[in-house]
Amino acid sequence: MRVVGLTEFGGPEQLRVLDVPEPHPGPGEVRIRVHAAAVNPADIGTRSAAWNPNPDWRPPYVLGMDAAGVVSEVGEGAPWNMGDHVMAVVVPWGPGGGAYADELVVPAESVVRVPRGMDFVQASTLPMNGLTAVMALATLDLSEGQTVAVTGSAGAFGGYVTQMAKAQGLRVLADASVADEALIRSLGADEVVRRGDDFAERIREAVPDGVDAVVDGALQNGKIERAVRDGGQIFVPSPWIWEAERGVTVRNALVQTGARDTARIDYVRELAEQGALTPRVADVLPAERAGDAHRRLEAGGVRGRLVLDFSS
Repeated sequence: MRVVGLTEFGGPEQLRVLDVPEPHPGPGEVRIRVHAAAVNPADIGTRSAAWNPNPDWRPPYVLGMDAAGVVSEVGEGAPWNMGDHVMAVVVPWGPGGGAYADELVVPAESVVRVPRGMDFVQASTLPMNGLTAVMALATLDLSEGQTVAVTGSAGAFGGYVTQMAKAQGLRVLADASVADEALIRSLGADEVVRRGDDFAERIREAVPDGVDAVVDGALQNGKIERAVRDGGQIFVPSPWIWEAERGVTVRNALVQTGARDTARIDYVRELAEQGALTPRVADVLPAERAGDAHRRLEAGGVRGRLVLDFSS
């Protein structure tokens, strides 16, 4: 069976097509014939060994945290049928490996159906970033009418946070370049501020006392601290947090801890079906060009997700 993986961490050139034994699901698991796998910044960090999520992980290292495809085998007790069109949150360093594969075995709890009206490519951009956005807003637990600022709003995660926050009745301030301003407004941001190292100062100009919370999708870390009011909160989609001042609390929630939270993953599907969450596809590349996809993502400027095609 074909996977795209690496035998040692490093640059995009380490990614190659490998042949591995075909997997089969155990009790409570399903196998998915993958048609599309999204490429995420987390894949870049894992590939380069900037972040080693599991010291016991052994090669070949198969990346990918989002998959969409067709159920091809059902383990005992799993509530799916052969041929179901599904999408899944994937934990690459778990026993089933990552989404860059022809066939993928995952816990049934990590799987929901593809949103109505969407193809596999669109669906593959939703699960991991959508779930992380749900976890971010749940962690902050803001009330309707409160104010949240979002960095990295042109990215998949930041864009989903912006849309979900609006759906929850929050006032949203989001960063954008001049070129991205129309996009961010279309996602529902109430106010758009210019992105950059002075983001916090621009937020203070709009909200002099500071916002209730920041979701720091761009990982500006301490640079955005002043944007938050005294006693406010910062959420980072990262393992690393820091000690903030003025009673500001820095929180995180790692997506792997919610990978079996079917209700939250299905909430992402519901929002997408309602049009409250917009999948954005930057480009689709053949699976064997995963290295090119990683280079493009690392170079910056990609709007939407690059997706690997495993359908053939």
